[in-house]
Amino acid sequence: MPTRAQTERWAHALPDVGEQPTSASSGPGDPMPVEWWDAVLSDPQVGAKPRGSADRLQRLDQIARHLLRVECRRCGRTVEIQKADAVRLYGPQALWKTVAQPLLDATCQERTGRLEEDGCWPSVG
Repeated sequence: MPTRAQTERWAHALPDVGEQPTSASSGPGDPMPVEWWDAVLSDPQVGAKPRGSADRLQRLDQIARHLLRVECRRCGRTVEIQKADAVRLYGPQALWKTVAQPLLDATCQERTGRLEEDGCWPSVG
């Protein structure tokens, strides 16, 4: 518990309620400066797709890489499979996202028993 002297010292250090701050800081309700909007809209990553999103929707026969890798966003585990093995097991027309989930689920150690959060969360790349 602070002493009376400490409380009085803190009270004198605080600004009065009616006193306006001396700095020219903007608040959450103030409009953003034009320079900020220019910087945001000229950013080359605006509208860019996340890494691996194009590969996730490709069929196995469309992927050029020979080694396919999927990582779990939940536990950090990584599973790799050669493209030839994936084609042999799942077929050339299979989507990579439908192949990635069973690869992680086969050795998943994050079982909770709840359907919504059970298993691994693939991050294909």
